[in-house]
Amino acid sequence: MTPFSPFQPMVPARSRLPRGVRGALVGAAVALGVLVSAPVPVLLAQPTKGVSLGLQYRPGEKSALIVLPVRGANGDSLTTILSRDFDFSDRFTVVSASASPAVTGAINWALFAKLGVDGIVQVSVLPSGWVRVILHDVGLKGVRNQKDFPLPAGALSPAWRLAVHGVADVVEEWITGQRGIAQTRIAFTRAGRVWTVDSDGANVIPVTASGMSPQWLPSGRGIVYTVLDGVRNPVMFTDLATGAQRVLASAPGIEHTTPAISPDGRTLLYARGSDSGTDLFAQPFDGGAPRRVTVGRGRASAQPTFSPDGQRVAFMSDRSGHPEVYISDLDGTNVELLTAAAFGDRDYRAGPDWSPDGRLVAFQSRNGGTFQIMTINLRDQSVRQVTNDGRNDDPSWAPDSRHVVLTSNRSGTRQLWVVDIETGRARQLTRGPETRLAAWSPRLQAQ
Repeated sequence: MTPFSPFQPMVPARSRLPRGVRGALVGAAVALGVLVSAPVPVLLAQPTKGVSLGLQYRPGEKSALIVLPVRGANGDSLTTILSRDFDFSDRFTVVSASASPAVTGAINWALFAKLGVDGIVQVSVLPSGWVRVILHDVGLKGVRNQKDFPLPAGALSPAWRLAVHGVADVVEEWITGQRGIAQTRIAFTRAGRVWTVDSDGANVIPVTASGMSPQWLPSGRGIVYTVLDGVRNPVMFTDLATGAQRVLASAPGIEHTTPAISPDGRTLLYARGSDSGTDLFAQPFDGGAPRRVTVGRGRASAQPTFSPDGQRVAFMSDRSGHPEVYISDLDGTNVELLTAAAFGDRDYRAGPDWSPDGRLVAFQSRNGGTFQIMTINLRDQSVRQVTNDGRNDDPSWAPDSRHVVLTSNRSGTRQLWVVDIETGRARQLTRGPETRLAAWSPRLQAQ
């Protein structure tokens, strides 16, 4: 269902920018270009009452936004981060701040309209260190929303940047009715350790001494992961706020792999076994005896992912002689083959991840001699190919059920890429040593 929004489109999105102007103003240039910092007064115009505003977000169309240059301490960083967040949402065309007309008093609505701008985001830094954000509607020549946001001390720190991402997410919610995903992080495996990175690729931080296959707790406060030490091979938990660690599942000589946490945070699910076969086991997150979920009889079952209601689980199993994706109830009953209708080479489908809205399961499939990311619609079993370039593995959904992070070698080495499944737009998230096994966090809060 399309979320309610107070904005109505003035003209179709594809015709909003004058011919010859669009290319100079939009897209990746926002993130890479020089953004002009100029004094911008705070305009306290009151919202127009009694009428509906002229912009409305519609799927498949993009409204044009501009973030006016922010003056004062860290103004350039604020302008850059917010503009990039709106661009990376894939819901807006972002007009470069360098194209902004000078604003020294009342807004020249006609000039902004001529530039094809639908919404103006105006930010000012308050003496307290907070920021005041005003969203102007160009079509109705008035204020749509206004709010003051706290920013933590330590400008440009990871916590400060996370709070700025939260500002962008709220503005996106004002327009689209759905909160953005900038205020998130992605956990991944690199060089035998678990790391995290911000949704825009900043702040790559190691968070464990060893480990792989991380998954986030629904609260976002920590991660679960596996450690293959050759002895006990446990499932571990690390609290990202305190650094405290705890063993969740362990047994001598038995591997515990691919953990998952239920949406309510109460149940831990993982694969347990050895070279002779693995099965899924479930146990209370806070401790308790493991309970067997699958009976593979020497086959492999692994890579579980919970449905949003926590009642069902999708997982990989090679019980048919090659890997496929199955769905069952959490107690292991009512097993169904999910990827029976999937196209591509019919010998390998794995790495499932259930979308937060419950509609789709993403997975990797061997297609044409390499691996690509697919989605299958649980309502009608329709299958869609998401990637084409290089080898692509291990998809993980963003909280908006629109973006996935995946491992791809399209740049020459395995790195994380973010793909918008609606448009196919892809952006590289990590660089450097090889990176894989990503997991997208829930929406977070600045500490």
